[in-house]
Amino acid sequence: MSLKFIKTDSENTDFQSLVHKLNAHFAILNGEMDSFFAQFNKIDAIKHVILAYENDTPVGCGAIRAYSDTQIEIKRMYVLPEKRGQGIAAQILTHLENWASELGYAETILETLKTEEKVVGLYAKCGYHIIPNYGQYIDSDMSVCMQKLIKT
Repeated sequence: MSLKFIKTDSENTDFQSLVHKLNAHFAILNGEMDSFFAQFNKIDAIKHVILAYENDTPVGCGAIRAYSDTQIEIKRMYVLPEKRGQGIAAQILTHLENWASELGYAETILETLKTEEKVVGLYAKCGYHIIPNYGQYIDSDMSVCMQKLIKT
């Protein structure tokens, strides 16, 4: 499998298409709480997006958005279901972490659902550790927040 990764932004239509699929997936998982989570996952004006392509077909994405002066938040990570288990998400994550480091950030943070055990496991395998829920997720029993220190 030959993958190509590109840096882009949220105006990219391939990113928008993948996020549409991601949102449909989370609408089912989030159930009645979907509107709560959806408000924090808008993609307008995201300046830092990584897209993964296999033979010119978009197969995965991820984005970063400043959270504080030292922290950048990983957002909108998604790999097509039929492409999962091939290391694509980990490679996207590495590209995002490298970009965050280039931008001068010291750590990455993220939020995902506790029920997404494979996703939590992937982040742990990639060096993330669980932290207390932050920001809008403090009172969310459905969320797990994670952090990784990155080189600057």
